[in-house]
Amino acid sequence: MKGDLSDFVSRLWALLPKRWFAEQSPNLDALLRSIATPWVWLYSLISYVITQARLVTATDEWLDLIAIDYFGFHLTRKTNEPDFSYRSRIQAALLQEAATRSAVAAGLENLIGTQPIIFEPANCMDTGSYGVMAATPHMPGTGMAYGLTGGWGSLQLPLQFFITATCPATPGIGMLAGYGSSAGGYGEGTICYVDLSLLPGHVTDADIQATLRSLLPVNAVAWLRIN
Repeated sequence: MKGDLSDFVSRLWALLPKRWFAEQSPNLDALLRSIATPWVWLYSLISYVITQARLVTATDEWLDLIAIDYFGFHLTRKTNEPDFSYRSRIQAALLQEAATRSAVAAGLENLIGTQPIIFEPANCMDTGSYGVMAATPHMPGTGMAYGLTGGWGSLQLPLQFFITATCPATPGIGMLAGYGSSAGGYGEGTICYVDLSLLPGHVTDADIQATLRSLLPVNAVAWLRIN
């Protein structure tokens, strides 16, 4: 394999004059291996550094360092979060749209996996209108959503909106029985108490709040409800 001990030894052999040494020379082999060993380590180190210097290939604590370089401590790794998940969050945050309604919706959907419900009291597209409007005298009027969708609008709440976010289902733990099952008892069997915050991929209320704050324009107010 390229870069291993055999590869370096064969490269050194190729540089030697062909008639100076026998094809089988244990002493020369030992000498070439001693010369090649530090180069194997150096090649491995250089390859590792190249890998960790790029976001798409970095792993372990190097991903954490990349996140700190870009975002300080505002985008830390979650408990037991795997590299691929953390890398995806970093990539999404690098060029993330912000300060618009679509940005808020997309950012939260990326976090929780479901589209949040947004209601702006000062936006008639959300509130609908009261009564019936007739397009022409010969055409029946069309209902304007009163009692069907939307909500009460108000121009007294400018630059404010209400948002409902639904948390994703909490992942379980393999090989552990669920609560109320017959696979275990108190202190026995494949059952135990689990701290949900320790589960990989668990989204907390604080995660949702932090994401929403990072997407809001400075002059907007969001009223958040988490289901």
